[in-house]
Amino acid sequence: MRRVPGRTEHVVIVGAGLAGLACALHLAGAGREVTVLEREVRPGGRAGLLELDGYRIDTGPTVLTMPELVDEALAAVGDSLAERLELIPLHPAYRACFADGSALDVHTDGEAMEQEVRRFAGGAEAAGYRRLRHWLTEVHRAEMGRFIDANFDSPLDLVGPELARLVALGGFGRLGPAIARFLSDERVRRVFSFQALYAGLDPRRALALYAVISFMDTVGGVWFPRGGMHALPTALAAAAEGAGVRFRYGAEVDRLEQRSGRVVAVHAAGERIPADAVVLTPDLPVVRELLGGGRRRLRWSPSAVVVHAGTTRSWPGTAHHTISFGSAWEETFTEIIKRGRLMSDPSLLVTRPTASDPALAPAGAELHHVLAPCPNLRAADFDWERIGPAYRDELFAVLEARGFTGFADAVRVQRVVTPAGWAAQGHAAGTPFSAAHTFVQTGPFRPRNLLRNPENAVLAGSGTTPGVGVPPVLLSGKLAARRITG
Repeated sequence: MRRVPGRTEHVVIVGAGLAGLACALHLAGAGREVTVLEREVRPGGRAGLLELDGYRIDTGPTVLTMPELVDEALAAVGDSLAERLELIPLHPAYRACFADGSALDVHTDGEAMEQEVRRFAGGAEAAGYRRLRHWLTEVHRAEMGRFIDANFDSPLDLVGPELARLVALGGFGRLGPAIARFLSDERVRRVFSFQALYAGLDPRRALALYAVISFMDTVGGVWFPRGGMHALPTALAAAAEGAGVRFRYGAEVDRLEQRSGRVVAVHAAGERIPADAVVLTPDLPVVRELLGGGRRRLRWSPSAVVVHAGTTRSWPGTAHHTISFGSAWEETFTEIIKRGRLMSDPSLLVTRPTASDPALAPAGAELHHVLAPCPNLRAADFDWERIGPAYRDELFAVLEARGFTGFADAVRVQRVVTPAGWAAQGHAAGTPFSAAHTFVQTGPFRPRNLLRNPENAVLAGSGTTPGVGVPPVLLSGKLAARRITG
């Protein structure tokens, strides 16, 4: 494995998001002196916090899987997840609601899920679920050490027994047909394939190896931190600070000072901070601008419109995470990815964090996040300032028709984030999901985390190895630290 050459005693990390925080902990645990520069006034990055009239609104990810990666980062400095966070296991992990009025609770416990599938779709489908669960576990086992928790210097790094095992498992086929080998009920198939959208892909065309995301959700388990998702970066930052990491908030980086093929200092908020090595966690276009380098043409993931709504009530049948599927499920991906259109029959993720932690809203109130996938700004350059409010109203009408009676009237506070809003935050193509996980943007073909020029600059975050999502981003920080420490 290639690593940063020369002196690496003092590392400057740009960005206090999950990737930067994980990297800081792993570096501090390895004895490096670490300074973290963050443009905002608190840690979190995309896992941000909006406090509004007594509501504590998570502005980033709402799903937490693989908490052992959080524990691993904390353990690097002798700390632990148990000491820093209270995690609430979600049962069910999701509730899937379909256009025909049926509903399926998604349990991560195998016995409970088998019983639920039997109730929902019969004994043959339950047996298929059991076989699918075993296959998902085998795919995860084949991928984790070699393809996910790994640095790549060349595509040849893939070669090994794990690659042969993944080929034998059908990992390089298509996800949709792979799931269909086990399940015949189209509704149940959706529950184990919709996760491909997290990676910016149509499940029908995504590589089957992305079933590993389904494993994380439906086998590994889903949790929620008490205090909201923003409690996660808050805990990581506190542990890092306790281990000697220095944080400078309100310090947006202006430029990287380079000499003889190395970054020698980072300039932020009028200050020059010397550096032996730097870790860059912003979105890729921001990084390239700082480095003054060329641009690689990338395919970007679809975006999303997110409505954060503080309401006066909840609705029966709403779990912590509720997926409301439209009837035109497959058409949805064609519209968003191929045609650059808004969904004609929306499928929505509705998250109600107050189902697990009522303290996130005023007494008697509720908090809902409504996420609607949509084209990014490269696929469709809509005038979001004009259509944003109308699309919000359309989403409210969809919710009303699907059982959230009186939703619009119950909203007391709200914030709507559109692709234009994501772009204003520095996200390329107006998407918070970064570069899509196409074959040529996966594993060793994804933008590398160790640069050749400057030789002491390392990347972390969703745009580099291993990719998008809370677990991959945490791993990206660990992998970036490995490039420095060896």
